[in-house]
Amino acid sequence: MHVTSEQRLDDGVLEREFTLGEIPGILWTPTPTPAPTSAPAPLILLGHPPLGLRKMYPRLVARARHSAAEGFATATIELPGSGDRPRWPAVEQARADLRRAMEAGEPVSDEIVDALVLPLVDKAVPEWQAALDALLALPEIGGPVGYSGGVISIGIRLAVVEPRISAAVLFAGSLVPRALFEEARQVTIPLHVLLQWDDEGNDRRAALDLFDAFSSKEKSLHAHLGGHTGVPQFAGDAAAQFFTRHLK
Repeated sequence: MHVTSEQRLDDGVLEREFTLGEIPGILWTPTPTPAPTSAPAPLILLGHPPLGLRKMYPRLVARARHSAAEGFATATIELPGSGDRPRWPAVEQARADLRRAMEAGEPVSDEIVDALVLPLVDKAVPEWQAALDALLALPEIGGPVGYSGGVISIGIRLAVVEPRISAAVLFAGSLVPRALFEEARQVTIPLHVLLQWDDEGNDRRAALDLFDAFSSKEKSLHAHLGGHTGVPQFAGDAAAQFFTRHLK
């Protein structure tokens, strides 16, 4: 892990950009309490859609600041095929097929969903795990670890294969391959799931079925009226309270 830049934000949060091999990322850590009372901060991995870190930065830094105020470190990495990372022709074609189907008012086939999501999950999850290895090696960061937001299929796979993740906030706002429904049955960590009831690009019935598939003993579904980008501010407050209960 190589730090390429750092700055102290106006609220005292330390922001460090880094690279992990060829993968860019950003780490935010809260203002430390005076030694010797300071302790490693619990960590939240900030997921995001495959739109590129530069485009997502305003939303990511807002989430990071909110989390830092609660005493959490947060980090994110660029997803495969996004931002300045090399294009991924097969996934680009799947995105084009998805747009074509939606513009034509046609149902999105399982083949399109699989081609769009499964390669991303297969490549992104090991990269998240490598980032987690590097982040937890820093003295100012400790467990437990949470995962928040982003592509829900990535969150599902991480919850299944990564034992260091203790709790997750998932956003039911993206297409999920059928194979991931089966993986969801293996998820047992506490879950806080957000659902926008009128999300124009999401199958509400499928989102409810996915929630039902999770095997977690503690799982809660928080549904709000509105479209994909209409998540209310208080929903973020509830998610922060969820992480405070499970990571502190």
